[in-house]
Amino acid sequence: MGRFGVTEILVILAVVLLLFGGKKIPELMKGLGSGIKEFKNAAKEESSTDKKDETENEKK
Repeated sequence: MGRFGVTEILVILAVVLLLFGGKKIPELMKGLGSGIKEFKNAAKEESSTDKKDETENEKK
């Protein structure tokens, strides 16, 4: 139930194309990509901060 088939993906793409038009899609994908990139960087930063705090607590 949680998986999308080819037909569902094509329907979603058609709806997005109808709603936003062909000219807006590259801008939307660029924004989505940069958002994902920022999220990953924040997650890495948080992970490294947690590890750093753990090593400092072990030294005490």
